[in-house]
Amino acid sequence: MAEAAIRILLVDDHSLFRRGLRALLGEHADLQVAGEADDAGEALRLAQELAPDLILLDNHLPGVHGVDAIDELRRRAPSARVVMLTVSESVDDLRQALRPGASGYLLKNCRADELVGALRRAMRGETVIGAGLAAKVMQAFDAPAPPAAVAPPSAAVPDARPAAASAPPPIDATATLSARERTIARAIAQGASNKHIARELGLAEATVKAHVRVILRKLGLASRVQVAVLASRLEADRLPD
Repeated sequence: MAEAAIRILLVDDHSLFRRGLRALLGEHADLQVAGEADDAGEALRLAQELAPDLILLDNHLPGVHGVDAIDELRRRAPSARVVMLTVSESVDDLRQALRPGASGYLLKNCRADELVGALRRAMRGETVIGAGLAAKVMQAFDAPAPPAAVAPPSAAVPDARPAAASAPPPIDATATLSARERTIARAIAQGASNKHIARELGLAEATVKAHVRVILRKLGLASRVQVAVLASRLEADRLPD
């Protein structure tokens, strides 16, 4: 029995661009455009009404940046993946998209096959970053987040920043990884999925997932993206077998 198609909500204020996306995605049986929105308000309404599997979100929307709508979109459609599709190569936009939980950040000049493949990988639980943006991912997580407003001395305000906002740990932290864990960290940095890693190493996928959880815990990280950022910063001989 064929799997159900991935239902996608397109959010972009350019109708011609949405029409082109709909035509492109319509060429693939496993991708279905469930709805279209041209602003954040309509996107929020349709996200709750349609419960899409994936929201393909532009950043420059009338009156609001798409990154500022991610939290509410995920609240309205908690099971949906959010993937940015934008012209913005801003490090700040990239950071603001990934930290609240976007599953990807792609540029509008990407190839059609790159876009389709990225959407499928996002639905498998991977974080997808457009080609050529790897260096900006490193900057996004290395750079400090904008400072929060200072509360009055009498107000005890808990630290509400998400765990993903923490910077990658010092390089020495990788010394706590086993040889197998270092191999898996390298594979993550190369964009490999758990399934691919399991096949290459002759392991069960559940075993790879367990290793990934241990890697995150040992390094004090919150996501595969941060593992990829850290591993990408190290030369191969800094993560010896």
